[in-house]
This record gives sequence, C-alpha cells and structure tokens, in this order.
Amino acid sequence: MTSQAAEHSTALGRIIAATRQAVTADRANGRVVFQASATAHDAVASTVSLGQYQVEIDEPPPLGGESKAPNPVEYYLASLLSCQIVTWRFWAERLGIAVDDITAHAEGDLDVQGFFGFDDTVRSGFQEVRVVISVTGPETPERYRELQQAVDQHCPVLDLTRNATPVTTRVQLS
Repeated sequence: MTSQAAEHSTALGRIIAATRQAVTADRANGRVVFQASATAHDAVASTVSLGQYQVEIDEPPPLGGESKAPNPVEYYLASLLSCQIVTWRFWAERLGIAVDDITAHAEGDLDVQGFFGFDDTVRSGFQEVRVVISVTGPETPERYRELQQAVDQHCPVLDLTRNATPVTTRVQLS
C-alpha cells in the first residue's frame, strides 16, 4: 500500500470510529438531510444547486438540448459510480481489505419511447444498468468478492436503484 493510500485508510478509520461513537451516543446523529434545488433555462437545461456547488444539466440535440452539459441519466451513472467507489473504500477499511486502486465504468440502456409517452408499457428510466468495478491489490479474489457483497449491501445510490424510495411531489403555483 502506498503512503498516500495508507494515509487515506487511516483517515477513513478515524471517520468510521467517530461516526460509530456519535451514532451510538444518539441514533439521531446518523440521520442526514441532503438538499438540491434546480432552475430551468434554455430549452431543456437547468442549473442545480447542491449546497455550495452548482452543476449544469442539459440534453443532447435529439432530446431538445444543446449538449452543453451531461444529462440527468448521465449524472445518475456518475452518482452510482462515485458512490460505489466511496463505498468500496469505506468497506475495504472496515473489513481490513487492502485495495491499491479502484476504477468503475457504467452504461445503461434507455428507451426514449417511455419518456416521450410513445409507448406507456416502456419504462421511462433505464431498462438495465451494467457496472464494472476494476480493483487491484494484494488480496485474494475471495476477499474482493466479500468486499463486493458488502458494497452491494451498503451503497446508498445502488440501494436507491434497487429499492423503491417514497417520493412526494407537490406543485406550487404562484
């Protein structure tokens, strides 16, 4: 393990221990509210505020945009991959599994007939998403499979995909 990887591992260990201590003291410390807000502009683009950050979202020309930024489903893939990597790092630390490097790739199949309402039997979202995680390190394949099982069980964005999450939408008219 490189000194930088060891440094990150030590930092993750401290974060895990401090979080466990805080949540053990009061379970309410384990609950976090994340927020986002969006403002429409141009034909189908938007600016999304995420705390102190702003991201641009657009669509490709066939969907009415100008391809000035990734589209929402591309951001979903980015969210899934980045969450996978974070979860791999945390659970590697938790399970004591050495990881030298992690990369991830995802692709999803989307049939726009559902989005456009051309065929209401077609899902509006991805029909399938395929994720490939490439991991290097000194451990046995069995240890990395153990790590993958922990990640699959604990990755928040993967959980959002695999399980229905109640969403309430309210329209505010002015």
